[in-house]
Amino acid sequence: MENSQSLKGKQELKRSFPSKIRHGTKEKSPMEGVKLAAIAISLNVRLRSSDMPICMQEHALRCSRQLLDSAPKPRPNLTHLARAIKKEFDSAYGPAWHCVIGTSFGSFVTHSAGGFVYFSIDSLSILLFKTEVELVTEEKEGQRL
Repeated sequence: MENSQSLKGKQELKRSFPSKIRHGTKEKSPMEGVKLAAIAISLNVRLRSSDMPICMQEHALRCSRQLLDSAPKPRPNLTHLARAIKKEFDSAYGPAWHCVIGTSFGSFVTHSAGGFVYFSIDSLSILLFKTEVELVTEEKEGQRL
């Protein structure tokens, strides 16, 4: 009886918290999600949607907050902010990151698994995602570059 109750508790916990990162099989503990939530609150960030490992989400939130805080106060240049976040993620996690920042925009994007986060800081919304890149090494038969 005791084993069935502990099994029931574990199943309930699994329903409450996602058990796997989408792009891999690495288990993530409920405490990691709590830590990320605490970080988001401390940075005044609202996480909207994500398909990204928690460590990368934390990097995106901290990097964005730091860049926004160091930007000119009355009106930060959103193009410069987006470029800086994109370059940070290109250098840290490989090429083909894209960043959109604004107060009002719509989007529908296709992204690499484990490479998408959408959040807001103050009145700005930030969309950061990665796409796959295929290097073209030689001309394919019947196709021109």
